[in-house]
Amino acid sequence: MNAETLLLLCLGAVAIITGVRWLGERTGLPAAALLPVIGIAYALLPGPNIPLDPHVVLTFVLPPLLYSAALDSSLLAIRANLRIVIGLSVLLVFATALLIGAGFALFVTGATLGAGVAVGAAVAPPDPVAALAVGRKVGLPPRLITIIQGEGLLNDATALTLLNVAVVAAVSGEYSTPRAAGLFVFAAVGGAAVGVGVSYLLRLLRPITARDPLLANAISLATPFIAYLIGEELHVSGVLAVVVAGLIVGHDAPRSTTGAGRLQTGAVWRLADFLLEGVVFLLIGQQLPTVVRGLQQYAMSTIVTAVAIAVGVTLLLRPVWLVLTQAAHLLLRREDEGLSGREITALSWAGTRGVISLAAVFTIPLTTEAGAPFPDRDLLLFCTFMVVLVTLVGQGLTFAPLVRALGLKANEVDEARQRNEARAAAVQAALDRLDELEREEPDEAQAVALLRAKLQERLRRYQHRLDVLSAAESDEVPTSQRYESALRIQKLAIEAQREELLRWRDAGNLPDEGLRRLERELDHEERILPERP
Repeated sequence: MNAETLLLLCLGAVAIITGVRWLGERTGLPAAALLPVIGIAYALLPGPNIPLDPHVVLTFVLPPLLYSAALDSSLLAIRANLRIVIGLSVLLVFATALLIGAGFALFVTGATLGAGVAVGAAVAPPDPVAALAVGRKVGLPPRLITIIQGEGLLNDATALTLLNVAVVAAVSGEYSTPRAAGLFVFAAVGGAAVGVGVSYLLRLLRPITARDPLLANAISLATPFIAYLIGEELHVSGVLAVVVAGLIVGHDAPRSTTGAGRLQTGAVWRLADFLLEGVVFLLIGQQLPTVVRGLQQYAMSTIVTAVAIAVGVTLLLRPVWLVLTQAAHLLLRREDEGLSGREITALSWAGTRGVISLAAVFTIPLTTEAGAPFPDRDLLLFCTFMVVLVTLVGQGLTFAPLVRALGLKANEVDEARQRNEARAAAVQAALDRLDELEREEPDEAQAVALLRAKLQERLRRYQHRLDVLSAAESDEVPTSQRYESALRIQKLAIEAQREELLRWRDAGNLPDEGLRRLERELDHEERILPERP
């Protein structure tokens, strides 16, 4: 494939991703479910296709996506729900892989336990992109968002490590449970240690990056690849290294980065997520010819049985697991809050699989150590593709209606009240600091008085808002005509200032550099205003 063709494919992918996002915003359909369908349609047309290179995905795509998700997660919230997160991201992954492996060994003609565990490990980790996109849009409660995020961050490391063990067993014909357990523990502990080490290194670089947003942004983009490469070089979990580093860096970000650095880094990571996620979902659909090509050697009954086991275990084991662990939680009378029936139902349907499953199964070698073909490799590829397609399209398209039918919605009033209480506390801390400053530097009394008046007015607004929220009778944030009118007037005033600055620029009274600087001031002013449709 020449450079011009590759460029056209990339531009076409960006156009499709942009169009699907535009369509999703207007229809409510998740892009993660639409893009694979478009990819399949394109794969059936004549013309060049882009094959999925698993090593490219695992090295260049997975680290930044995981790191960005970790930066956007809450270390404290994940720790508060660690029991559920570990159960889903570690124990459920093991149970899924082993049950699918046993099913293949018992019911699929000619299949081995090692091959079955390999495909089980590949399909075991959910890719939460689709579920999180839908969940945030429909207002899923924060605790469920945290559980889905935490599971998605940690399960890839479990699955990839288990896949490596299963492939080694299938390739060599030898399997040792103690050795497999030792490899898993070493990979997990080592990966976490690498992540901690990388985050500590970033703390040492803080004096260099604190005053330069561009430098901080460049280091942020390089961090997931550094963590991943160090982990892989040390033969531990590079994926877990990326996740741990991202969680710690994200937790430290309010103290370690400037406001300008956070704004710029956040914008860059949002763009990277948007493009990378779109490309990988398109790639999923384009793999259809590859996974179908090798199926001629199998009887239809064998294919149907294998797919039924892989899809059935993937879909059914998750709700069974959640119900059983919740029953155990009730029996043990744990102090932490359990899950309700509606929450279990929503989490059961949030197990969409994605490109990581396909990339993982494509890493299975073509031959064993003896030179024989890897057992049922083509069948494993097809089973994984079907699990990804069924969960990503089926669950992705139905998750939002399910959440609405369950009535699961975050209490917007409580969240708004919490934010306004924090705002009021922050402003009060600033007023207290001004009092100290006035005593320490009496010459600054006039400047202190002006700022105090502004802060006191802001504090009065927050306290009034808290009174309104306290009197609210529903879970939806109350709005007032007065507030909405003030918001509309502020936006009109900002727009008038922009138009006047453009007239100055066009008349030659303001250079473009000055225009851009003044526009940034207005952009920041507008950015803090609440968004309205």
